[in-house]
Amino acid sequence: MKCPACGNNLSQLVAASVVLDPCNGGCGGIWFDAFELQKVEAAQEVTGDVEIKIPRDPSVQVDQKARRHCPKCPDVILMRHFYSKKRQVVVDECPSCGGFWLDAGELENIRSERESLEAEETSKALVTRMDVKYTPHARLR
Repeated sequence: MKCPACGNNLSQLVAASVVLDPCNGGCGGIWFDAFELQKVEAAQEVTGDVEIKIPRDPSVQVDQKARRHCPKCPDVILMRHFYSKKRQVVVDECPSCGGFWLDAGELENIRSERESLEAEETSKALVTRMDVKYTPHARLR
């Protein structure tokens, strides 16, 4: 398969028992077949040790605005959309096969955004519990 961002040949890498297709030595992006991103992220949440580092060629320049073709479905253009609630990470998804293309650094951004959301939710839960007020009942005389 060819990298949808820089045209390099994609290699294979196993992470959390899932075979991924990174652009090793090119732009450093990663292709996730349908549900692979969710599987890798679920394993990361449980174990915290699913680290994926892709060697990148700094001389490879990627046009972030260019429309990209799916490496699995070459006639299909990938759709760009926000990945999460905070709307900070934009990913490319194939409307045909359900695969995801993440540019270099986007996986780390997704993970840090998830950790930030979890921390916010935890602090909100603590504040909600601390904000409970008890009103004593009026004494009868």
